[in-house]
Amino acid sequence: MESEPPKSVLEKEFSDIDADGAWPLIFQHIRTECLNHDFSTNEAKKKHNVCLNRYRDVIPYDHSRIVLNRGPCEYINANLVKMEKARRQYILTQGPLPTTTGHFWLMVWEQKCKAIVMLNRIIEKKQIKCHQYWPDGKHPGVDDMLDLPDVGLQVCHLSEKTEESYYITRVFRLTDIASGESREVLQFHYMTWPDFGVPQSPTVFLRFLSIVRKSGALDSDVGPAIVHCSAGIGRSGTFCLVDSCLVLMEEYGAEGVNVREILLEMRRYRMGLAQTPDQLRFSYLAIIKGHNDGLEVDDVECEDNDVELENQENHTDEPPPLPPARVDSLITRPTAPSIGSPPSSPDEDSVSEADSDESDSSDAPTRPLPTEPYSESMQTDSVSSEPPSRPLPELPEHMSSSDEGSLDVNSSPDSPVLSERSESDDGLRKRRKVERAERKGKMQERLQGMKRKQQQADDWQKLKRSIFQPMNIGLAILVLGGGALVYSYYASRS
Repeated sequence: MESEPPKSVLEKEFSDIDADGAWPLIFQHIRTECLNHDFSTNEAKKKHNVCLNRYRDVIPYDHSRIVLNRGPCEYINANLVKMEKARRQYILTQGPLPTTTGHFWLMVWEQKCKAIVMLNRIIEKKQIKCHQYWPDGKHPGVDDMLDLPDVGLQVCHLSEKTEESYYITRVFRLTDIASGESREVLQFHYMTWPDFGVPQSPTVFLRFLSIVRKSGALDSDVGPAIVHCSAGIGRSGTFCLVDSCLVLMEEYGAEGVNVREILLEMRRYRMGLAQTPDQLRFSYLAIIKGHNDGLEVDDVECEDNDVELENQENHTDEPPPLPPARVDSLITRPTAPSIGSPPSSPDEDSVSEADSDESDSSDAPTRPLPTEPYSESMQTDSVSSEPPSRPLPELPEHMSSSDEGSLDVNSSPDSPVLSERSESDDGLRKRRKVERAERKGKMQERLQGMKRKQQQADDWQKLKRSIFQPMNIGLAILVLGGGALVYSYYASRS
């Protein structure tokens, strides 16, 4: 009987952490280590740049930020992440806003990027997470061109292909209007990775990574690939961490790779990468599987069942909970929010490494960014215009802080851990429903109060008009009559 091959150091590390349920503790240690970073974020906090950040507490470090060289603005919320031993460079950025679409494509042009890796949908859990920054291309000659006169560029949609149900490959032609020079740019759009969550299985994710690698988009002889999700830290950081670690393992072997040290190194370029304990755990799983089995997998292993399950979770009929602040992955510390300011951040938790020296600025936006218009390509049913207003309730200790839609990749349906989690999930959902009902009631009361005040103001205006209008008319008649009398008096004397 053949004995199982010995576990690698990384596999043993994973098993030990998993057995102890220590992922939140390991993740907290990483967040604490990152507090030692003393990197400035002065450009992001300048008044004229604050509105260009999607989230108040996810902003780029000055030393690694991308600087635009032409156009009306040189600032963009993006960082160049260099992993020199792996010969990899990535540009991690937020999902573009309507006002930063031109800046985004100018970055693609100036950095000579071959590809964009997009890891989010336009709308997730009924919240807008990214502006659609490319032309639809569904009607050639009508919606296949995007003109960007502010930066002198034009984007043309050339093709779109759905090879698997969970990702789309698009090809664009990016043209510099002044010179007439043009380049083709690829976009790899992963469709089923939930915010704060993880892909349904390492196999599906590794297949996607293999497709991106085969395109040559990550090679060292082309411009850095642009990787983005909504904030450009959680899913984007996980993607880059797995890719870099697998490259290093191919070069130096599994024993020479320390995943946590590599993540800490990446976080020196952009804050908060790999945003939850679940995303860190998934990174280990994907790295181990990719190293042991390679990135090439049979089609039969990539059945769409898992993907469909995740889609169902993301499109539940139950109203979604308000997302937590964007950077739970960094570290919490109590702060006093300024009056009228938006939540400490969207969709990923309270104050953190980002907030610790970046987000306390008095220049932070005083209100959420405006809601974007709906388009058919946004892949969802409806949009809630209500911005996130507070973090989610704290999860039980044995659970990670990831999105409700994420699953424990290694847990079997019958395991006691999963049943415990299910019970906790039920209690959490009930608590959230009660809180949502309370918030809704308070909102209705506020709306009714606003309507009453508006009605009172309208009534007062009507009353003033009804009183003063006759008085004004009478006064005008009096003035005219008096004027006529004075005129006739002087006329008779002369």
